[in-house]
Amino acid sequence: MPQPLVIVESPAKAKTIARYLGGDYVVESSIGHIRDLPRNAADVPKAYKGESWARLGVDVDNDFKPLYVVTSEKKDHVKALKDLVGDASELYLATDEDREGEAIAWHLLEVLNPKVPVKRMVFHEITADAIRRAVENPRELDRRLVDAQEARRILDRLYGYEVSPVLWRKVLPRLSAGRVQSVATRIVVDREHERMRFVAAGYWDAEGRFVTPDAAADENGFAARLVEVDGSRVAGGGDFGPDGNLTKSDVVVLDQGSATSLVEGLTDADFTVRSVESKPYRRRPAAPFMTSTLQQEAGRKLRLSSAQTMRAAQSLYEAGYITYMRTDSITLSETALNAARTEISGRYGTEFLPDAPRTYNRKVKNAQEAHEAIRPAGDAFRTPEDVGREVNATMASVYDLIWKRTVASQMTDATGETVTVRLDGTATDGRVATFGASGTVITHLGHLKAYEEGSDDGDDEEGRDRRLPPMAEGDTLRARDLEARGHETQPPSRYTEASLVKRLEELGVGRPSTYASIISTIQDRGYVWKKGTALVPSFTAFAVVRLLQDHFSDLVDYAFTERMENELDDIANGDREAVPWLASFYFGQNGEAERQGGLRDQVSDRLDEIDPRLINAIPIGTDDESGEEIVARVGRYGPYLARGEERAGIPEDLPPDELDVAKAKELLAAPKDERQLGVDPETGLEVWVRNGRFGPYVQLGPDDADPKPKRSSLFKDMEPSELRLEDALALLQLPRVVGNHPENGEEIVASNGRFGPYIKWGSETRSLDEERQLLSLELDQAVEILAKPKTRRRAAAKPPLKELGEDPVSGKKMIVKDGRWGPYVTDGETNASLRTGDTVEDLTDERAIELLADRRAKAGTAKKKPAAKKKPAAK
Repeated sequence: MPQPLVIVESPAKAKTIARYLGGDYVVESSIGHIRDLPRNAADVPKAYKGESWARLGVDVDNDFKPLYVVTSEKKDHVKALKDLVGDASELYLATDEDREGEAIAWHLLEVLNPKVPVKRMVFHEITADAIRRAVENPRELDRRLVDAQEARRILDRLYGYEVSPVLWRKVLPRLSAGRVQSVATRIVVDREHERMRFVAAGYWDAEGRFVTPDAAADENGFAARLVEVDGSRVAGGGDFGPDGNLTKSDVVVLDQGSATSLVEGLTDADFTVRSVESKPYRRRPAAPFMTSTLQQEAGRKLRLSSAQTMRAAQSLYEAGYITYMRTDSITLSETALNAARTEISGRYGTEFLPDAPRTYNRKVKNAQEAHEAIRPAGDAFRTPEDVGREVNATMASVYDLIWKRTVASQMTDATGETVTVRLDGTATDGRVATFGASGTVITHLGHLKAYEEGSDDGDDEEGRDRRLPPMAEGDTLRARDLEARGHETQPPSRYTEASLVKRLEELGVGRPSTYASIISTIQDRGYVWKKGTALVPSFTAFAVVRLLQDHFSDLVDYAFTERMENELDDIANGDREAVPWLASFYFGQNGEAERQGGLRDQVSDRLDEIDPRLINAIPIGTDDESGEEIVARVGRYGPYLARGEERAGIPEDLPPDELDVAKAKELLAAPKDERQLGVDPETGLEVWVRNGRFGPYVQLGPDDADPKPKRSSLFKDMEPSELRLEDALALLQLPRVVGNHPENGEEIVASNGRFGPYIKWGSETRSLDEERQLLSLELDQAVEILAKPKTRRRAAAKPPLKELGEDPVSGKKMIVKDGRWGPYVTDGETNASLRTGDTVEDLTDERAIELLADRRAKAGTAKKKPAAKKKPAAK
């Protein structure tokens, strides 16, 4: 007998919902999107191969009609879904209730073409009651949300396909530009520019501990800091600008000598309490989590990347532990309020329960995507202890964070008293020094009993819960351990993932559901790398941002990007039409674009204006000895320094703000004929670049090695001064076995010969177009060149470089392996390359887990299948 079919996005979600619906329903997953715009020329159906717009995937002259194709790895699954639909009595599309989920449901409807009744089933938590209500109260597909998502997808394709080729021609091949990723990269680059321009300023103050005259020798007293000298405030770090100069005239700057002499003159002085001020302290709880604040707090408190956080939250949602995790709402339903108040009464007591539920509101730009705040699911919250026994460690930590934040949001204010004292003492030279101290005593913890919000700047409540002894004006105190202290102003901190998410939200760039993918993308593209938790821009990012700012300024303008997001919201709300909006952006029609012409004309008109040599130059400074300018440039094989005709490579792990004139001169002074690039992680041998009789080459190990050390010539377009370790290791793999030919199993070998690069298979040889193909050629490409059937087999596995602990998602042991393009970490299911700044030796379990989680977030939950021979058909 036919049964209703329910389709969701992920297998985990399907498993949970099937448990609630029982055997009366068939529940299956789509495994994410089932179709998209063509990824490459091979994806374009034969019927469209001749169309000029087919590679773009959008017919811009026909109302921006997209060409959607079923992805090769989904073809078998789509066939299985069609069979299930054919046997179903009705179809429930139960994808997420946001733009992306609505679009997935629409694509399913278009591809499956059901002949049975179709219902849109929506819910914001996966519990038995929520699923039952969703089945009983279906709605129609919201085409406005679909239009908004489709407009966003088409816009991003137009942006990327028009602007990325400009980067290829003017900066480096294989770079990419994106509507949001380019703006995010600009934010990180702008911060690095601030750090590079920053001039440190030095200043001094003093600190000591103060006790009553009759205090015992072991009594610690309380700490106080010098705040005034002769009635003038002592300068602190906040009184200096980024140029190192004072921004205020009413402060006194102490140098080392002045501060030291003052401290010496106060050694035996008595201090009088000048004032004691008491103020009430009150602190309200933070609002429940929305997507962006969850990512920020998980970054601060749990040291999780945005991708790790969202991966854990997605799994918690699909398993029925929390409500929907992609939301910009901070409101709680009546059910949630009651559940939270019940938890507070039972766990903490009625003294922590306010008289009425707390409400939180914020202006939501898109009501269609404004669900409830992220909270524990159900009418009664499951405790963190119970959930922790059923999920992995990362999921347990994220659930604990969500539970505490939700419960704390409904608790009483934290209250107490803040006391500030001022102490005056006269030095032997007559100067009057004023020291200050403050402490906050919490008399009622309130929400702090359950949870305290983190801060990007560290502990913003320094001094809280520090009690000062009873004092009154006129009391006498003595100083102990009085010490002069020197300080130096610090440049603005680099962005972390948490602070970058906060900045993106402030600027209105992207939407909460996209922050994790934005941050993963700019790292995967090589625009940003991690130094600890800090995000450091690459020199390539500097060149890309400069090109876009100089020639396409509106494309990376914060206000313009925010307006585009708002206009996409207008489309979702039905206040704007997608096609005219796309036409305005691409062609500059209807007077809506704030530019002369649209994107297409901008690219074609300005391409010849762009000077790649100027774009790729990052000024470092002037060599005071030679008078020549030193610049950093972006080369094909990595960043390098140029001073006149001299060249020197820049280490990949050197942050741009640390490359000053002195460091540049040091790198330029390094020997050019022979340079150690690093150590081969597989053999432990040193890798050298040298100039020989027949030109520059790389060598593995010392000259007297037995057998003879392996050597390989540099390609003709490689500069020894610009060569990186990873380039040298790739060269030392030559001649390289590309793979085994599927016809007879014989090896296909890529080599550099007397007449240029070539591949060899048995007695067959074929020339290659350029030397770089020797490193990038894959088996299917080699087979195609040899005009044989396509297939691919993996090369023999190499021994692991390092063994790590278990991945909390898969539960499998993680190891580091050496791959064709360098070391990578794997749990046997997911592979993730090490990024700039990562080394095999220093790789920790935490960093390995983060790399794997980022890779999963990028790939989605789909497991790829071999591509079918039949080409995809267009819809």
